[in-house]
Amino acid sequence: MSQKLHETGEQRKRSLLVSLLGEGDNGEELLGLAETLELEIAGHEMIRVRERQPKFGIGSGKAEELSEKAVQLKADCLVFDWEPTPSQQRNWENLAGIPVLDRQELIIQIFAKRAATREAYLQVQLAELHYRLPRLTHKYIDLAQQRGGRYGTKGSGETRLETDRRQIEQRINRLEKEIEEVAKQRKVQRRQRERQGMPVCAIVGYTNTGKSSLLNALTGADVLVENKLFATLDATTRRFEPAPGKAALLTDTVGFIRRLPHSLIKAFRSTLEEAAHASLLIHVLDASDTNIDICCQTTVSVLQELGAGEIPVILLLNKIDCLADAAEIESLLTRFPGSLAVSVKKGIGLDELKNQIAELVPKLG
Repeated sequence: MSQKLHETGEQRKRSLLVSLLGEGDNGEELLGLAETLELEIAGHEMIRVRERQPKFGIGSGKAEELSEKAVQLKADCLVFDWEPTPSQQRNWENLAGIPVLDRQELIIQIFAKRAATREAYLQVQLAELHYRLPRLTHKYIDLAQQRGGRYGTKGSGETRLETDRRQIEQRINRLEKEIEEVAKQRKVQRRQRERQGMPVCAIVGYTNTGKSSLLNALTGADVLVENKLFATLDATTRRFEPAPGKAALLTDTVGFIRRLPHSLIKAFRSTLEEAAHASLLIHVLDASDTNIDICCQTTVSVLQELGAGEIPVILLLNKIDCLADAAEIESLLTRFPGSLAVSVKKGIGLDELKNQIAELVPKLG
């Protein structure tokens, strides 16, 4: 049965987060995802699993312990940093008596909250339906309703009613055709830009590293900037001159994340492919992130999957103003040879970035 939050946003779902030790960021990213969805964090359990079990993905004893913990904390839902199978998800919900959300659903619902254009709305709807198809008995919580609706007039609660497989498959087919039409329009726009003869520089990187802030700083654009994951879903392109007489187009793209759900990569492919058609990539890293190596590798992997692995790259170490001293900056510059240390917020290093782009523009055009 679909469950909705009050549209006032006053009621926040209490969640018990569960992360696996040794899974890269040790739960920091799950916490960030939950906070982006404005969940109330009732607790955060870190557990170690030696061997995955078929019923719950972990041992039955530990599953019962977590279920009891959720009751003690009066949690409205359990949130896992891994993706249980549909049958495991049903087993958990039968055991705990409350909805179970996984990492994939959190990311999809964040995208649902952020969808502000018809293209993003269609793409999110497609990803949601692909996720729902094998989980028709899953107890959904419509987190996207927490701060109002999405693009258009219908809230996502209307699409979260139980329905049969045939209806969902029909809806998927319709959405795929609509997205294909939007993708054709994007290709036409891309060809028009190419006829202008200006090289395209795409800003890429992990979510929340400062990509939109960089676009705004270099072009004077007013793209939304928030200290939250996935503040930007739609590619935004602006003209800019890194030096007098040298023009280029700068494109902001959707941020990447570790284990980005395949359904979202597929749905947002036309948007993500803006990077694959660029002449130059500006890869932005958060210098203050303790998981910077994981973030860097995640972005590189997704770019390779999109066919953008051979495009020239300028690597930026952003947010150096958040580091304690110069020694930390020097250490990062050593770990990432050829990178530039910048602070978009403070304007540090942007002139050097413009100089590098200006030097490359004649070779890219």
